[in-house]
Order: sequence, then C-alpha cells, then structure tokens
Amino acid sequence: MSDTQTVSVNRRTYAWPKQPLVVVCIDGSQPEYIEEAAAGGHMPFTKEMMQRGTNLRGDCVVPSFTNPNNLSIVTGVPPKVHGISGNFFLDPETGEEVMMNDPKLLRTDTIFQAFHEAGAKIAIVTAKDKLRRLLGHGLDFTSGRAVCFSSEKANETTMAEHGIDNAHAMVGRNIPDVYSAELSEFIFDAGVKLMESMRPDITYLSTTDYIQHKHAPGTPVANQFYAMMDTYWAQLDAQGAVLGLTADHGMNAKFNDVGEPDVIYLQNVLDDMLGSGAARVILPITDPYVVHHGALGSFATAYLPEGTDAYSVAGQLDAMEGIEAAYTNADGCARYELPNDRMGDIIVVSTINKVIGTSPERHDLSQLKEPLRSHGGACDQQIPVVISRPVIGIAANRRIRNFDVFDLALNHIG
Repeated sequence: MSDTQTVSVNRRTYAWPKQPLVVVCIDGSQPEYIEEAAAGGHMPFTKEMMQRGTNLRGDCVVPSFTNPNNLSIVTGVPPKVHGISGNFFLDPETGEEVMMNDPKLLRTDTIFQAFHEAGAKIAIVTAKDKLRRLLGHGLDFTSGRAVCFSSEKANETTMAEHGIDNAHAMVGRNIPDVYSAELSEFIFDAGVKLMESMRPDITYLSTTDYIQHKHAPGTPVANQFYAMMDTYWAQLDAQGAVLGLTADHGMNAKFNDVGEPDVIYLQNVLDDMLGSGAARVILPITDPYVVHHGALGSFATAYLPEGTDAYSVAGQLDAMEGIEAAYTNADGCARYELPNDRMGDIIVVSTINKVIGTSPERHDLSQLKEPLRSHGGACDQQIPVVISRPVIGIAANRRIRNFDVFDLALNHIG
C-alpha cells in the first residue's frame, strides 16, 4: 500500500501504517500501574519507551467498563455512536437483561474492518471470549488476512471462524485459567508469534483485569504482572512495530474501613422511594466473570414506573452520601455520550470508593478473597496513553481519550 493512502471510518481518517502497529488495551490499568512499576525498575523497556516516545494521561468513556471502552477504542468514537453501552443491558425489544456481546448490537464499523476492506492484515487477540465476536465483526477470516481469537478458547479456533486453526498449538502454551495472570500473558505470546509469522499491519491485544481487581499499583504482584508485559512489548518493538498502549478503564479501592465492599444497594433505595419492585435497576458491569468484582461497580441505570418524575428521583439520589451524581436519561446520556435507547430513565454514578449494587441477596460476594477493587464511574476514568514514538501536531489543550490511540499512533507520530 502507498504511504499516502488513508482509510476513513466513523468520520475519522487514518493514515496507512508505515510500520506494523500494535495497540494494547491493558484492562483496568490506571496510569499509576505503569508509572510505579517503571519507577521501581520493573519495566526497563517501558521506562525508556516513555522517555523517547509519548506518555500521556487520558480519559476512558463512562461507564468505565470493558465492552463499551474496547469498542470505543476500536471504532474511534464514543458509545452514543457505536451503541455498546455496557457489558450488560436491558434489551428494549424483549425486556430481557442480556450481555452486550452480539455484533448485531454494533451500530458502526470498526477500524479493523475498514482497514481490512482496504487490504490490510489484521490480528486481534483478546483474553476473554466475550469480546471476540464484537472485535472481529466484519472481517473475512477466509481471506488469509484476518485472525481473531481469545486466549480463553484458543484451543477451539477454526480457519472459518477465527482465521486460524488451533491457535493453541501456534502459541504452544497450556490454556490458562480464566482467573489468572497467564490468560493475559497468552495474548502477548500470541502477538509476538503472529508478528513473526503473519506480520499484521494492525494488531490489537486486549488483556483481562484479574490482577488489577486484586492488587493495587506498586504492589509486588502488580509489578510482576507489568514486568511480564514489558518483556513482550520489547520483543514487539524489536520486530519493528509501533506500540500504542492504553486502557479500557481505571481501577480503585471500593471498600470500607473494615475491608468490606462499600455498597449502595440502589434497588433497595428505589424500593423505599417508589414501592417494592416498581423500579428496575440494571448494572452494566455484569458479565460471566464476576468472581473478582461480584457485579459491583460505580455505575448503574434504572427504569422507573410510567409517570414517575425522573428529575425528582435523580435529585433525591444526587443528595445521598456516596452518590457522585444522578441524572435523567437525557442529561446522563449527553454528559457521558451514551445511546439514550440503551439506558434507563436515570443514570447513577458513585463516588470513588463506593460501588452500586441491586439488593444484597442478588450479589454473591463469597468468592471475593481480597478487599474489593472495581470501576465503572467517572472517578475511574483516568487511563494511560503511551505511544512508542513522539507524537506531533496535536493541540496542547486537546482532551485525550483512549479511543484516540489509533489516531495518535497512525496520524501523529514523528
């Protein structure tokens, strides 16, 4: 492809990569994880890369959960455009609470699809299979130019569905437990091997936040995890790739003085205000992997009985201790760039060390072995944006978002 070729998608235009581009989404990585590990000597390559390249802090989208942010990163636009508003939502067509992992819920093309249709080779490896179909939407896996699989199910891949037969054999590692650091290491090993064999034009590697849910920045286990990633990033850099590192959301402690989850049970609150079962609370953090967070995050939406004054309900909630803000649908969706038809009548975010639940009996917290760390609210928005090359030509006052990483790494590197 010509160095002057560009690809346009979702009203953004991207230059063709002059070198292979590897974008990494480090699940749950507030900037301090990298900064403290690098300062402590655990990430020598990354420390050097941040000095010679670009080290920025940016914001993710709210709700600060995995699915809406990964899809924002790979489409270059917020949820109000691409439509993925959480890990979980209330389908207005059926009235059922369902996972947001079906590509039919996407309202835009991805950057991958646009580049693939222009002739690019694309490789996508994600830790958990819940993201795979969304990330790989629109790719032709029979073309020989597209690969998309999860480390969780790398032993089940086929050429027709994933672009590779038995990715497990290519990587040469045992399939890791879904609740392990090794699930993320598998994707980096796969990324290095795909760069050797396929040399994709664009690679996307998306980890799991198992470690970040359990260990704070600068702790030994966190530093060990980031040291592992550092070794693979050095290998990809040595293979001639440009690296773009960001995160889908941050992470914060969400427990009280005795180490118990500090929870506002919103369904109970609304039951007291409006009558038992009159409102319906939806927690968009919900996914199949609740062992490390118990479906407790700092964002919720709720559907109110017909005729209820949403402004009044939001105002009462907004005045509660532990609630950072409560909005009507219109105000909340405008504030956080969300699709109105996939949110309830009110939107609620908690303060930094609080989480929102439904009712105590609906949350199994028996498997939480450490004090709760979680995410979801505006307080968990700050994320790193690190590019392995100097970034030029951006306004000094520009607000950097995680979904700008492809723009920065393709359009603005020196």
